[in-house]
Amino acid sequence: MAILWSSFLMACVSSGVLFSLVDPVELVLLDSQVHLSQLGTYTVGFFLFWFLGAISSALTALLLAGAEPT
Repeated sequence: MAILWSSFLMACVSSGVLFSLVDPVELVLLDSQVHLSQLGTYTVGFFLFWFLGAISSALTALLLAGAEPT
């Protein structure tokens, strides 16, 4: 749960920063216009950030599990 909660909070911040700088209507991906509604673009972006944050948090937890306390 600690992995998902921290990645959720990071996805909230990342989505807020990205979509305050980029208009979803003008989003271009691989030289083609993204044909999603604004809400759909926000949703896909949020879940993408959440997935990336979960991977990062899981790798950190995995690396810390094998560490010996000093």
